[in-house]
Amino acid sequence: MIGNTILANCTYAADTTPGGDRITILYDAFGRDHAMTKDWGFSALVEVGGKRILFDTGNNADILAHNTRAIGVDLTRLDFVIISHRHGDHIGGLNHLLEVNPGVRIYVPKENFGVFGASLPGSFYRRDETLPKEMRYFDGAPPDTLRFGTPWPQGKFIWVTESVEVAPGFHLIFLKGTWGVDLDVMEISLAIDTPNGTVLVVGCSHPTIEKIVATTNEITNQPVHLLIGGLHLLPAKDEQTDRIARSLKESLGVQWIAPNHCTGEPAFGLLKKRFGNRYIYAGAGTTVSVGRNPEDHR
Repeated sequence: MIGNTILANCTYAADTTPGGDRITILYDAFGRDHAMTKDWGFSALVEVGGKRILFDTGNNADILAHNTRAIGVDLTRLDFVIISHRHGDHIGGLNHLLEVNPGVRIYVPKENFGVFGASLPGSFYRRDETLPKEMRYFDGAPPDTLRFGTPWPQGKFIWVTESVEVAPGFHLIFLKGTWGVDLDVMEISLAIDTPNGTVLVVGCSHPTIEKIVATTNEITNQPVHLLIGGLHLLPAKDEQTDRIARSLKESLGVQWIAPNHCTGEPAFGLLKKRFGNRYIYAGAGTTVSVGRNPEDHR
């Protein structure tokens, strides 16, 4: 658990006041801040419990660079980075990140032949020892381990293969996606322990948001106090979205919700109707403060 001085009064509001525990949306296709460039993708700076964590890097390196400059975010000062999954609208800013902070640790999902590099045992393929040596891979004597490349060889990637606590109270929730056109995508979400519940940051929710929240509840042994990120409700019909909204609030115990990115415009409206004053606007350039009363924001 994180110390009791953090999140002392866990109400949430869109806020731009400096200092304190907060999550700032660096990249999205909607927002009120005209200094931010809108584009399809997601990135957020998580500043909670004394940690500074970049969650995803958006779709375009130049836009990430512009948006971070526009709101004064310094990407050279990070404890670590999380890339939720391999899709381009979450990894496109890696070139800018690695230009300004080449040594930062980056937690990524491990996948066979993945874009962040991978390794497999040399025995992963079937062999035919009746063939002549020149027709066999590695002349019939493959290495014990085969390592596969990445477009970012300078990246300090840490492959994640299961849910894990990477710092006290900071959990990576690792699940396989089962919804959408890319059925085998592996995805990481970030769950942070607080005295009043879990702060859960999601990238695209390909494993389904209900499964991510349920798994998080089991791992942290406490309900989700704030859920923020893309809920992947774009392909959902209104009836399905409303059922999911009811499930999140009533069955899974999500107390506050701040949806963005791939949640979808109809879903924004339905979630706002279902969560009422516990729905938090979170467009690009917005800072969601932790421990502030909603009446206190500008």
